[in-house]
Amino acid sequence: MDQEAVPPHVLIFPLPLQGPVNSMLKLAELLCLSGLHITFLVTDHIHTRLVKYSNIQSRFNGYPGFRLETISDGLPEDHPRLELCLWKSNDVGLPIIYVRTISACCLWVFFCLPKLIESGEIPFTGNDLDTPIKSIPGMEGFFRRRDLPMFCRSGSLSDPNLNLYLPEATENSRAHGLIVNTFDDLEGPILAHIRAFCPNLYTIGPLHSHLKYKLPGQSLSSSNSLWKEDMSCITWLDSQPPKSVLYVSFGSLAVMTKEQYMEFWHGLVDSGSRFLWVIRPDSVTSDPMDIPSELSKGTKERGYIVQWAPQEEVLAHRAVGGFLTHSGWNSTLESVIEGVPMICWPYFLDQQVNSRYVGEVWKLGLDMKDTCDRVIIEKTVRELMEYRKDEFWKSADEMAKYAKQCLMEGGSSYGNLERLVNDIKAM
Repeated sequence: MDQEAVPPHVLIFPLPLQGPVNSMLKLAELLCLSGLHITFLVTDHIHTRLVKYSNIQSRFNGYPGFRLETISDGLPEDHPRLELCLWKSNDVGLPIIYVRTISACCLWVFFCLPKLIESGEIPFTGNDLDTPIKSIPGMEGFFRRRDLPMFCRSGSLSDPNLNLYLPEATENSRAHGLIVNTFDDLEGPILAHIRAFCPNLYTIGPLHSHLKYKLPGQSLSSSNSLWKEDMSCITWLDSQPPKSVLYVSFGSLAVMTKEQYMEFWHGLVDSGSRFLWVIRPDSVTSDPMDIPSELSKGTKERGYIVQWAPQEEVLAHRAVGGFLTHSGWNSTLESVIEGVPMICWPYFLDQQVNSRYVGEVWKLGLDMKDTCDRVIIEKTVRELMEYRKDEFWKSADEMAKYAKQCLMEGGSSYGNLERLVNDIKAM
């Protein structure tokens, strides 16, 4: 075969968690559609769950250039770690492109961590979480201590998570390019700051919808779920009035105490709203508890509970009128493109940043961080689903239009994907 006819071969190695695996499998399929050969590398544990719960094997059968490979879940302590492997790849002339599955706004916070330390704004101690943060360009005037990632509250420069993300600006600028799952109309001002460090920036999101636009007319289940999806919730939604249901899901990692769990349950039932609630088997720290009769009755009348749901399909359903979310980036983008307003209860990492942007900058919902009180939960649900629903639906509809336009021919994400593929082919 002519050497020039051999498609470029790309190795994709995601962080072994639901969110990154989900996003990067969609990226892998987009690259396969563009004629590239892909090896997708996952740990044994992730491979087992993908094969068991997703349709990855049947979906990728149509791409002869796709391979799914595995590595061991555990490595010896003296084994070279990821950072060393990446820069060794650069040494032998193998280009590296970083894929960031978090928001650009959170990535920019990571870039600015050295500046926050230099200014004395982190680490901090005490309970004054509403103190403004002034050392992040583009976020002056609305960003507070409580909106920083949780590790900034540790009060110590030796915090391992803080030190993990400190080198972000240096590491990203050393790579050949940077892929971010976002779109220019959503995070344009922050992307301009990041481009000063990483001029070869590819914004190609929302990835889950980008894939659907490339495969129009196909019935495409692209959740890549590591959990078994309970489809009975769709049947339940079919029987509910339009925009009447609050979808509640805190993602694949968040864990609640028994007390938090009960506060949410009381708040949801007391709000009078219909709700579909995803409760993973491992999401509550204690054993199953006795459920008060008023909660059981309220749930039977207006609620439905499943262990895991087909989230993209749920958010696209006509009956869903709001999303109570942990503000993970995949969930946020899935809600944005379906035009569903959000209540944000962030758990960790980028979610504190995302929730502030949802509530304060994009005006797509309400930020309910740092509280878990049934009265506040009830009030916030009523505000989203009743008192201010028209306001939030208008904002959400407008942003959804921008999200869809960017994926069409001539749109920013459409063009950036073409540029990415052409750059890979030219390497």
